[in-house]
Amino acid sequence: MYIEWLKHEDNWQDIKNATMNTIGRSTGAYPDPQWKLKLLRAEHSPIRKLRFSWRWQDLPYWVSVHFVRHKIGIEHFVKSQRTDRTGIDRQVLEQGALVSHECEANAQALITISRKRLCSCASPETRQAWQLVKDKVAECEPELAKCMVRECVYRGFCPEMFGCGYDKTEAFRKELEEYRK
Repeated sequence: MYIEWLKHEDNWQDIKNATMNTIGRSTGAYPDPQWKLKLLRAEHSPIRKLRFSWRWQDLPYWVSVHFVRHKIGIEHFVKSQRTDRTGIDRQVLEQGALVSHECEANAQALITISRKRLCSCASPETRQAWQLVKDKVAECEPELAKCMVRECVYRGFCPEMFGCGYDKTEAFRKELEEYRK
């Protein structure tokens, strides 16, 4: 699996303007990295104006299904397996059949999805696919990528009924400390 492309437009001035509007102030200067990180961590509504689109290629169908379960702030466009569209009887296709999966999502959705899909309780293939997205986001929006963490790091503890134990490790403590910087 790989990401064929990721698109993103730098619209931080619009986000800053919307943020200032919510507190009854006029627009301000283009935000610096610290301001961006504060706004993203606060998860205030203007971060939903920060949008991304990307396409995974050769994503196993069953991994695609994991992502399609996310609905808020994200749209999915998955290659059809309909027999009349592909010429292949969909009844014979396996769950591991490879599909292209295109998404459009806002920053809030990326933060929220990361909490579940970077978790060690997610399948390794799903974590790998989401890590590809996070890595691409880091290239253009490093402050957002810093906020894209697994649930235990986000909360400071593991809320899973049958957790993996990562929250009891030194690696967790280091990751949590880095997240809080």
